[in-house]
Amino acid sequence: MNLRTVVACSLLPMAAAMGQLAAPNDAGVAMGHIHLFVKDVEAQKTFWISMMGGKAVKNGPLELIEFPGVYIMLRKADPAGPALEPPAGSVVNHFGFVVKDMPGALARWKAANLKIEPTQNPNEVYVNAPDGIRVEVYGVPTLPTAVQMNHIHYYAPDIPAIQAWYAKVFGATPGKRACVACIDHPRMIETGDLPGVNLSFAQGEKNMAPTKGRSLDHIGFEVKNLDAFAKNLESQGIKLDVAVRQIPNSKIKLAFLTDPWGTYIELNEGLAPE
Repeated sequence: MNLRTVVACSLLPMAAAMGQLAAPNDAGVAMGHIHLFVKDVEAQKTFWISMMGGKAVKNGPLELIEFPGVYIMLRKADPAGPALEPPAGSVVNHFGFVVKDMPGALARWKAANLKIEPTQNPNEVYVNAPDGIRVEVYGVPTLPTAVQMNHIHYYAPDIPAIQAWYAKVFGATPGKRACVACIDHPRMIETGDLPGVNLSFAQGEKNMAPTKGRSLDHIGFEVKNLDAFAKNLESQGIKLDVAVRQIPNSKIKLAFLTDPWGTYIELNEGLAPE
């Protein structure tokens, strides 16, 4: 196994089979979904299904695009509203997947004339979805599935503080990972691991924009016993933006909060279709 493979494998979160989210940690939390506000829902579906290998599924009234470890959710932006800003420039800069067959994925994206941004690592690129959404992707030939969720990359002004906050609130395990792209100048990135996802923390400016209202509007965590979890948050002085409620005609519960750096976060219980 070469160095690049070792680095790539060290970044893999707990795997989940297609149609499953990872089992929750001791805090009752796992990766759930990424919610995108988009101009053209069909164009996004083509990207996430045909180009990235997701599967369209439903849970009650919700339409989801399913990947091992995560769901992508799409909502059409108001055409009369302000122009959509891309994730870059906000506290959540981008997110990343790993694929089993990187040469095949690259060939598929090139044939579709997608914008592909290379990095120092020939096994890693950024592939561009519509609405300015850049997805970091690298290849892991030993991956047990064709594609899998990998990480969410934050840009924050105080890395120790954001790392500690996600550890306290969601039980993310603090750690470090190697920068996959940094072949010429290797370095480590501060992280927090949750089941199904690695939270990666890079140095950002003091006033990074919040996520809400951008093309990557919010991220979602699946929570076991959301009512009790919400009460625990409130006991810590963490205010919910939207109190726990149930989506009509479904078994799904949700709530919303915003982290201290502007990341809009949805909490769900029962998001995965039965």
